[in-house]
Amino acid sequence: MTTTSPVQSGVDEEAPGGVTRVAERHRATKESDVAIRLDLAGGDVEVATGLPFFDHMLHQLGRHGGFGLYVRTSGDLAVDAHHSVEDTGIALGECLAAALGDKAGVRRFASIAVPLDEALIEVALDLSGRPYLYYGVALPADAAPLGTPGFEPQLAEEFWRAFVTSAQVTLHLESRRGRNSHHLIEASFKAVARALRDAVRVEGAAIPSTKGVL
Repeated sequence: MTTTSPVQSGVDEEAPGGVTRVAERHRATKESDVAIRLDLAGGDVEVATGLPFFDHMLHQLGRHGGFGLYVRTSGDLAVDAHHSVEDTGIALGECLAAALGDKAGVRRFASIAVPLDEALIEVALDLSGRPYLYYGVALPADAAPLGTPGFEPQLAEEFWRAFVTSAQVTLHLESRRGRNSHHLIEASFKAVARALRDAVRVEGAAIPSTKGVL
């Protein structure tokens, strides 16, 4: 059984203009237990998932996104890391969707190219309400797990797929060049963070769509 709920009362706080900027979620399954708090206005970043490399990536997402981010995940790492990574992505995406509310006034679109040494990642995203992931990050065929316990490099794609599905955003993520799997994945998290930072910025009051809803 899966349960997803706010962690406590007082979540989903609304900022002026009706744009919700803070949300918390607790997702519990037989495979993992995830608690997340996201504040789009900023704050401390605190992450613990049992996977040090994944912690590092989520810390990059919070710091470069300019977000306050709290993540606590416990999962069946004795089986593998997949459930912990995917369920964290689901819960974080739910937090983003709740924190954005009706998306009134947000910039909506953003794109950026971010380098990390030899790696160059391009990201384009749209807070569209339509979940879609294009993941074109070419990882080395012999890429080894990162950290201990190991984070399999292909799990990055599973995280982003879970995130965009529950956040209901369109995300195109592509590597232009790169050889080091750590650099490619880290540049990806930084690039999405910077694009989100731009896309969620409030610059008006209207919902940025000709349909009047996102």
